[in-house]
This record gives sequence, C-alpha cells and structure tokens, in this order.
Amino acid sequence: MELELQLLDKRSLDLVDGILPLMEIFPDSPYIKPEFIQNTVEIASQVCESLPELETHVRELATKLTAKCEALGIALCGAGTHPFAERLALITPMPRYLKMKKAAGLLSHMQITFATHVHIGMSSGDEAIAVMSDLKPYLPVLIAVSANSPFWRGYDTAYASYRHRILSAARSYGNPPTFNDWNAFCEFFETTARAGIFETVNDIHWDIRPRPLLGTVEVRVMDAQSTVLDAVALAGFVRALVFLIRHESRTPDQARLLKTPHWWTQKENHFQASRRGLRAKYISDERGSARPLIDVVNETLDAVSDAAVEAGAVESIEHVRAMVRRGSGYQYQRDLFEESGSMQHVVAELVSGFTRDCGHAVPQTALAE
Repeated sequence: MELELQLLDKRSLDLVDGILPLMEIFPDSPYIKPEFIQNTVEIASQVCESLPELETHVRELATKLTAKCEALGIALCGAGTHPFAERLALITPMPRYLKMKKAAGLLSHMQITFATHVHIGMSSGDEAIAVMSDLKPYLPVLIAVSANSPFWRGYDTAYASYRHRILSAARSYGNPPTFNDWNAFCEFFETTARAGIFETVNDIHWDIRPRPLLGTVEVRVMDAQSTVLDAVALAGFVRALVFLIRHESRTPDQARLLKTPHWWTQKENHFQASRRGLRAKYISDERGSARPLIDVVNETLDAVSDAAVEAGAVESIEHVRAMVRRGSGYQYQRDLFEESGSMQHVVAELVSGFTRDCGHAVPQTALAE
C-alpha cells in the first residue's frame, strides 16, 4: 500500500514544499519516499502477507515520519486535496519527475492531489488483466467510499472527490481500457511506446493498472485517507474484492459480481461517484436503468463477506461499513466546515486525527485559532 500525505506548515496549515529537507533524514529509505510534487511524501509499505502485518508496518512508518516532520515544523495531513492552498506546486527535482514536468507543462504544477494506492499480487499477466477487467465496475464503489476531497482553493467544489476532476485534465487518468489478455495489453504498450507516448508502465496513470515488475495489479482510484486505520480498511476491501473475483471466475455465471457496463456508463458512473459520492446514482445496464450507488456499495460489502474471511479482511469490511454509515471523508470535512465556517479548522482537525492515529500528542501550533 502507498499513502500520499500532505506536508503542511505547522503554523499556517498551508501546504509547504518540505520534501527535500525531509529526504535528508530518510535518504535511502525504500518506504518513505518523495513524490512528483514537493508538498507530498509517500509511505510505501513492504510486501505484506496479511492486513495486520500491513497495518503494523504502515503505522510504524507513519509514527516515525510524524516525529521527524514535527522537528522540521511540518505537520502531516491525509486528504485527497488541500482545502485552501492556492499556490502552484513545485516539482521534485529528480530526473523522471523533471521529464514529466516538461511533457505536461502547467498541469504539472496544478495537479495537487493525494491518493491511496493498493497493490495485490497476481499469479500471471493474464490473471492481472482479468482482475483489472472485473474490478472496473467497482471503481465507483471505491470512489464513493474513499471520497475525501470536497474542497479546493477555499471553495466547496460540490464534489465528493474533486481529486478525480483535477486529474481528468491530464493524459491516461481514469478508467483503463479493456484488454482480452496479457498479450493484448503488451501489444497496446508496445504500440504506445513506439509512438512515443509511454516509456514505462509507470507512465500510465489509470485508476487500475498492471505493475509487471512488481507482479501486482495496482488500484489507484481512492483518495488519500485521514487515518492509517481507514487506509488499511480500504486495502482490506480491495483484497476481499480480488478474492471474490478469483472465486467467481471459477463459476459459470459469476452471479455475485457486478457486470462490466458499456464504456459510456463506466465513464458516467465514475463521474457521478466523484460528484455525489454515496448519494450518486449507478447506471447498471446499457438501457439506462439506474439505482442508488449506496445500495450497490452495501450489496458489494455483503457479497465480499465470505471472501473477506479467506482474505483475513473481516475487520476491514466492518470498518468500511462504519465509514459508509458516517458518510466517508468528504462528509466529515463538510461537517467540520459547517460547524466552524473555517477551512483552517477543517485542516486542523484532519491533522489532529492523523497525528492521534499515529500515537502522537497533537501540537498546539497545529490547531486553528
């Protein structure tokens, strides 16, 4: 699992370009790493065999990182966007990132977003492509459950996950194409490489992508979460979904899986989930039949209950149910703003929640006046 976290000035709670001094503390760490923009730090877990192992490792890293950031006057925040930051981002001066900046132009400085990525090990390339295809109908479910970016540059965007709308301006974000098998994906990649579009698979930023060098499918659709506990629960949800897909692939009717709709309904469901979150509609067939996405979410949680036992994700599924009942991160942020009228208060509470989850006392300077 990879968690992209916001680096904030501890006093103003605005984003700060703090990754370079932070990397002097973690110069060779494979687990605490820079990202494309300098106001981001990424926690990347080791390969884990279970969710308790994942939570233990990520929490240890987050606790250590929080302490080191404190010494630099930096606070950590988990959310898909920063509620009030207005300044353009600086690009981390590493060769790959500078090359990306040159290719993307101004978009490089405007894509100030933060995500949770989950990798699931695959037995083969063909399995990776099959799992990608079967996961596509669940992208709106994962968007709605994880949505945590309602604010942007001091405005309520009226979106549950505005992060997706920011990313949609750039190449190769959003729903992936559908491939019949691994050879079809390889043919696609080789064609785009010859055309000078992509150099490596890392240049493809779909919401789900294969990572052949790691042997995984990477689910990238979810917003950054405000606590380690929420992020691990979502990882457990993804793991249980993959276990369900593997089981259903051996049955002739695959009755417990959502059907992959036409491409235009995939796109619309994706958009609606980012716009209205758990209150969105979900188009379930090519005739335009629609029903509440919250019903699809709850039915999906029921459908993975048996797979969750095998995946060791029962606690994760129960935690995700609790996240759904309380309205996901976007609703929590809106509630905070409604009670205070202050974007600074929203950020202060997010910082406090992450800090407490890491076992640290909340520094007084991180609280909005």
